[in-house]
Amino acid sequence: MTTGLPDFFTYNLWANLRLLDACAQLSDAQLDATTKGTYGSVRETLMHLFASEEGYVGALTGQRPEPALHEPAPFVGFDELRRRAERSGEELISFTEQAEEADLNKILHLDGGTYDAAVIIVLIQAINHALDHRSQIATQLGQQDIEPPNLDGWSYNDAMY
Repeated sequence: MTTGLPDFFTYNLWANLRLLDACAQLSDAQLDATTKGTYGSVRETLMHLFASEEGYVGALTGQRPEPALHEPAPFVGFDELRRRAERSGEELISFTEQAEEADLNKILHLDGGTYDAAVIIVLIQAINHALDHRSQIATQLGQQDIEPPNLDGWSYNDAMY
């Protein structure tokens, strides 16, 4: 078992859920506002974040939830996004808890076999992708004079320990 790796995904799930809680309080206008240099609106970014996370789970485990989130698609609502975030987050935690070092070096054939990457790279990408889009949402909120939730490691420590 790889010590410490599951902690990154436990943090990731905590941050995703905290962000969802904060965004659920926003008005439709705030959720639909866009800012240059970000993925899209808060709604679009959340859908992209969790559709991608389901995709990472699928790439790692061979099992993607059905029906899968797709983009572009109508916003599924915060209750559904929370359910999906919890499920994909728990699956990523479980995967990393069970992974042996040899598993992390296994090569996956992604994007219909057109792109190869080791499992560890997919895990790194999952964390990087989530951090990037949570930061983009924080920027969108800040541009609207809305205080984004604190999602840093110190806030996680304070919340968990």
